[in-house]
Amino acid sequence: MGLALDSMAIEMPTVHGHPNRTAFRGVLTTVDAASDKSPSGARGHRVLLTRRAAEAAIPSLMGMGLDYSPALDRHDARRKIGVITRAEIVGHAIEVGGFLYARDFPEIVKEIGAAKRQLSAGSGKLGMSYEIADALVEDIKANVWVLNRVTFTGAAVLRKDKAAYHSTWIELG
Repeated sequence: MGLALDSMAIEMPTVHGHPNRTAFRGVLTTVDAASDKSPSGARGHRVLLTRRAAEAAIPSLMGMGLDYSPALDRHDARRKIGVITRAEIVGHAIEVGGFLYARDFPEIVKEIGAAKRQLSAGSGKLGMSYEIADALVEDIKANVWVLNRVTFTGAAVLRKDKAAYHSTWIELG
């Protein structure tokens, strides 16, 4: 099995030294693998996002907001700290990138910077989580909900212990 790569991006103009634009990148989720725990909204069920659903939904990630809560323990769709401008499926991971609003949210930029150092050391406490709508669940009675269709509506930065997939991460860059 070879490496599969599907990608999409919004081209942003380069503005050197922009005080409110700091790049980020990370792994948003895994495809074709059950979540480590139930995400919010899944009524206690673990979920599995199929590759086919992820491929079809990648365009819906473009331009979506990245949010956080100050305790990094949940989603807060009204606290947008950045924007997703790139998404691609690499192997079984959906990798995303974009910009954080660094001047508006210096505390989260500092926290993500510290997380990068931890990630390099083999740990790292921050992960990511997706936000979706219009999900098509294969069997709502199954222990693991197989998602055959989704529309991405955003993403969140949170502590890995609060993320449904513990293999997610985020870093500056």
